[in-house]
Amino acid sequence: MDAQNSLHPQLAKDSVPLMQLPLSELRLINDQRFSWLILVPQRPGLVEWFELSAADQAQLHRETMQVSAALKRLSQCDKINLGALGNMVRQLHVHIIARVEGDACWPRPVWGTPMSPMNEIELAKKIATFAPMTQTLANYFSTPNHGDPHV
Repeated sequence: MDAQNSLHPQLAKDSVPLMQLPLSELRLINDQRFSWLILVPQRPGLVEWFELSAADQAQLHRETMQVSAALKRLSQCDKINLGALGNMVRQLHVHIIARVEGDACWPRPVWGTPMSPMNEIELAKKIATFAPMTQTLANYFSTPNHGDPHV
C-alpha cells in the first residue's frame, strides 16, 4: 500500500499481505483457526462498496469471486463466508473465509470471537500454502479482460 492508500491500523495489525490484485491488496488474517483472507481496495477514504465507481465495483466483485473460488479449491472447505461489515474498521474491505464443519466457531460467524494468532514460523508456513493460489490469481488477472474491466 502506498501512503495515499494507507491501511487501517487494525487491518495492518491483524493481517499480512499476500499479493496485489488490479484493484485490491489481498491479505491473510493472522488467525490459525481459519484460512481467512481480506481484499482491501486501493481507493482512499471509502467505507462502502457502493462508493466505488461502477468499474471498480465490477472489479471488486470479480476479485471477490476469483479469490473465493481459489480459496475453496485450495482449502477444500465446506463453505466460503463473505462479508463486508465495516462496523469495527471503517476502511472498505471484504472478508473471504474458508469454513469447515466443526471448526472453532461452526456454525456461528467468526466475528466477535478472540483471534488465535500464529507465531512467525507458523505464519510463514501458512503463507507458503497460499503460493499456488496466488500464482493462479496472478495468471488469471494478467490475462486480457480479466484484470481490467475497460479492456
